[in-house]
Amino acid sequence: MTAESDACAVAHGAFDPDVDERTLVAVFASPVARYLLSYAADLGYRTVLFEPDAARATDVPTACDIRTVLPEIDKTADVVVTDHHRAELGVVLRDALARDPRWVGVLGNPRHEGPHVAALTGLGVAAGEIARVHRPVGLNIGSRKPAEIAIAVLAGLLADRNGKPGGFEF
Repeated sequence: MTAESDACAVAHGAFDPDVDERTLVAVFASPVARYLLSYAADLGYRTVLFEPDAARATDVPTACDIRTVLPEIDKTADVVVTDHHRAELGVVLRDALARDPRWVGVLGNPRHEGPHVAALTGLGVAAGEIARVHRPVGLNIGSRKPAEIAIAVLAGLLADRNGKPGGFEF
């Protein structure tokens, strides 16, 4: 088969199942986290919500693993912090970075320095480790709604996993 016919076969549903293991850890329950976890499961990710306050872990996709303590994280894990206003932000990021995930990011407005920088600096985290935290996250598609933000984040993660820049350049 040629590359073109391979692409056509994929478009018609004929493809090899993913052989790479993927885990998405959404940190903190939020409307974006709900969509992120739902869509990620459709993309073949093992999904985990880390929410230290169990009372906030409502309206979560049924296939999602819910944890009140930070789960095991390894090189298969993409960690997305969906609420940068939480008091636990620095500690959660410090502990997640120490577990060496494949990718870590925090949602937030790119026009302002993320509060994670001061939080991690205050905890004595080295600048090189802080620089591993991506912000903003996702593709720049002008997202304003939680579902759109989740799509942009997942598209960015897929592009990164596939070594592609995202966007319309091939």
